[in-house]
Amino acid sequence: MPKILIIDDERFIRASLREILEYEKFEVTEAQDGEEGLAKMQEEEFDLVLCDIKMPKMDGIEVLDQAKAMGRSPQFIMISAHGSIETAVEATKKGAFDFIPKPPDLNRLLLTVRNALDKKQLVTETKVLKKKLSKKFDMVGESPAIAKVKETIEKVAPTDARVLITGPNGTGKELVAHWIHQKSNRQAEPFVAVNCAAIPSELIESELFGHEKGAFTSAHKQRNGKFEQAQGGTLFLDEIGDMSLSAQSKVLRALQENLINRVGSDRDIKVDVRVLAATNKDLKKEIEGGRFREDLYHRLSVILVQVPSLKERKEDIPLLVDKFLEDIAQESGDAKKGITSEALLKLQEFPWTGNIRELRNVVERLVILGEPIISLEDIKKYADY
Repeated sequence: MPKILIIDDERFIRASLREILEYEKFEVTEAQDGEEGLAKMQEEEFDLVLCDIKMPKMDGIEVLDQAKAMGRSPQFIMISAHGSIETAVEATKKGAFDFIPKPPDLNRLLLTVRNALDKKQLVTETKVLKKKLSKKFDMVGESPAIAKVKETIEKVAPTDARVLITGPNGTGKELVAHWIHQKSNRQAEPFVAVNCAAIPSELIESELFGHEKGAFTSAHKQRNGKFEQAQGGTLFLDEIGDMSLSAQSKVLRALQENLINRVGSDRDIKVDVRVLAATNKDLKKEIEGGRFREDLYHRLSVILVQVPSLKERKEDIPLLVDKFLEDIAQESGDAKKGITSEALLKLQEFPWTGNIRELRNVVERLVILGEPIISLEDIKKYADY
């Protein structure tokens, strides 16, 4: 049941609003002035505050300001018999949802209350989703190897420097790219990932730069490429070592001039994109073999981040296993399984050639096939090693 706080120095107004809102099945609390209202907001969370503007001791605008300073996030609807356009504008600028004159029209009041509560729910859901997303891309580990990576990210993320992320398959290179984006000034803008190895060489240019209608046989309509989709944000080029030389030259131009051309067009399009790239290949050897452009390499590798393999950070395995057990439990809706210390020690002995991705798969298998408390016996039965 949504919780609503009414702050008004007129007892009759409070009683009238309470009667209307309780009839609509809302839970209502009253405060006779701003100080009492703020005290009640300290004690409990409210979804919505109906706040008079003209009150003794503290006016409604000040209540709104102090509630924001306290970190409280209910929606505010300001009410006043002395309303003016200037007052309404000031209230909305400070974060109020709406402004209603006294005496409030019943239909408008209820419509505004419902709309404000809908917005509150959307804000709450957005926060939950962002928290889940940030948790999904959390970088788990306290080993010296992963601490070095985290330190580099903290330094480079706030800049617009291009970063080349290297490391074996399954080590979490895309996770590093997400962390850089989330800690950057572009975090509110798109993060667009492209797996260059998964796209045929004849389609990679269209994928990155888009195409015009009729540019090739199956181009039935104009299409924006990944560079345009990432406008203002971050473009992550995964497995860039597998990109064709033709596409490499166009990427180089985009990095040098911040301009792209769609396939089938000569028109320049200005782009503002931070490019992060990753590869499991030795690009210097690829350059020697004529398969990768040296000038592109130097454009991409302003900052180099080497992601360690799991065998280089085995002390992180207990933390990673605990995270995977929690993630799997949330995904399945089941209780989180435990694991014995002997089982964890055994997992730390394995070579983990598939790195973190392989460990995640093994933990999921143990959750499905093992006992409620995963034991050393379960490891021997169900792990590949």
